[in-house]
Amino acid sequence: MALLEIKVPDIGDFDEVAVIELLVKPGDTVQAEQSLITVESDKASMEIPSSHAGVVKELKVKLGDKVKEGSVLLLLEAASVEAESVKAPASPLTGSGRTEPQPKQAAATAAPAPAATQSVATPAPAAASFAGTADLDCDVLVLGAGPGGYSAAFRAADLGLKVVLVERYATLGGVCLNVGCIPSKALLHVAAVMDEVSHFEALGVSFGKPVVNIEKLRAHKDKVVGKLTGGLAAMAKIRKVTTVRGYGSFVGANHVQVEETTGDGQEKTGKTQTIAFKNCIIAAGSQAVRLPFMPQDPRVVDSTGALNLQSVPKRMLVLGGGIIGLEMGTVYSTLGARLDVVEMLDGLMLGADRDLVKVWQKLNAPRFDNIMLKTKTVGARATAAGIEVTFASAGEGGSAPAPQTYDLVLQAVGRSPNGKKIGAEKAGVAVSDRGFIPVDIQMRTNVPHIFAIGDIVGQPMLAHKAVHEAHVAAEVIAGELQGNRELASTAFNARVIPSVAYTDPEVAWVGLTEDQARAEGIKVRKGLFPWTASGRAIANGRDEGFTKLLFDDSPEAHGHGRILGGGIVGTHAGDMIGEIALAIEMGADAVDIGKTIHPHPTLGESIGMAAEVAHGSCTDLPPARK
Repeated sequence: MALLEIKVPDIGDFDEVAVIELLVKPGDTVQAEQSLITVESDKASMEIPSSHAGVVKELKVKLGDKVKEGSVLLLLEAASVEAESVKAPASPLTGSGRTEPQPKQAAATAAPAPAATQSVATPAPAAASFAGTADLDCDVLVLGAGPGGYSAAFRAADLGLKVVLVERYATLGGVCLNVGCIPSKALLHVAAVMDEVSHFEALGVSFGKPVVNIEKLRAHKDKVVGKLTGGLAAMAKIRKVTTVRGYGSFVGANHVQVEETTGDGQEKTGKTQTIAFKNCIIAAGSQAVRLPFMPQDPRVVDSTGALNLQSVPKRMLVLGGGIIGLEMGTVYSTLGARLDVVEMLDGLMLGADRDLVKVWQKLNAPRFDNIMLKTKTVGARATAAGIEVTFASAGEGGSAPAPQTYDLVLQAVGRSPNGKKIGAEKAGVAVSDRGFIPVDIQMRTNVPHIFAIGDIVGQPMLAHKAVHEAHVAAEVIAGELQGNRELASTAFNARVIPSVAYTDPEVAWVGLTEDQARAEGIKVRKGLFPWTASGRAIANGRDEGFTKLLFDDSPEAHGHGRILGGGIVGTHAGDMIGEIALAIEMGADAVDIGKTIHPHPTLGESIGMAAEVAHGSCTDLPPARK
């Protein structure tokens, strides 16, 4: 019997993540790829699997610990295995099948691939046999009509395939368009304008105190959503995509049964229909995580409930210091709420470099009464006065404040995939313990004619990632059905995927961060351009931000190598981060970016100037000391 150290595998763009759940204990027998612990990033909760089967002898981590690649999780007694031959399992955050092996410097910029790309290791169930008749048939069935789903359906239709799109809600667009990205940005825009106006008195322009009509504001948000979802319905019709409303669930390897839904919600009518398909793209997404001890009360909401904007609370608690919670907190704060935020880890908006977040936090400090870091929520109860919440320390240096009562509690502690809710096992599709579906670089599951995209395949859970994955899956299917080798060889090989917090100021980053560079021993040359030297930022009265670029400075790069990453904090950061992503994809260096003429005066020219700083040729700042 060999005693093995089971370690955290490659977790891609994440430096450290917190242990929020222990799924095994000493004495337990575990199977290979069985989940051992749950960790939490800024976007979701994810599981770390075991590389081998055996008996757990000793746990090396506890709740609240922070772990990273190589951290020892436990000691496992396994039979007939040489300890030195143990390999880490495919990453639950990045996977092993998404990118070709790369040198360390290049690998640092690789995109985090789906959370469960362990297509071989995850056990595959035997498909069920379906002997019934179908009401519809198609070349491609797409299950879920979010940004990934409708993009897959439309791309497949554009390539000449017969497509059926299944969606349980009344409108297309999924969480993002209906109750996520789009409505939240409509409200964030209103909040940003209100905040901006409040500063104008110092510039000599006075306005009266804003009067908020919640009903009109909610109607504005709904109008924005309706315009986009209505446009999707029209495009589906133009493309001759058949839309079927209801809950889709596999009943065989080539059949899905749909339980019809009606109304504004998801009420079932009792009617069903069966759809036969040659190929399927699973785009069933994810749902907000709900803490089990939170009471069922209208004053406890997830992001969807928060976007309903029923009223403005006096005191609001945001559970989770990630992007979703902080964005919604910004909206409610501007409308008049006082905020507390509680976060298990030691910082807010984890994933971004701390210097970026520091600028945001300094400007937003007046919104918060309490920022409780290294603190966890352990209980809550509904009272006449509000939701009484109990806290405890989440680790050394954490706080355990007295119970507090809030008018509204927003749960923003991550999202969990819907892989366990679609009957995937009846199609023979492998699904991990936590609901992720493993895929390869072409978004193919273990069942060759079934593909999966978006949140359900893992981190990062972002709409823009899902859209690109959708195009890959649709093109591969079309290529195989039509004998087009070029399309059939399509693969998802993005080097980087940008992230944006649409707070005020915005925080955006892409590729390698400084924190990662330090942790991985990657030598970088930094070019940082402060917006206090930007004419446009000064003219706007918003010069608190900066633009930062990181370039490969390893000896073999001769001092000025390719760009590896970058970050921006300031107004419109999200609109500008795409240029840095493009520069990384194209392998640009500081000279390429610095000598690209950017229009003046703009915020975007700060990217060129940051490159000049790294190159040593910037004339808009004092010369660097030699």
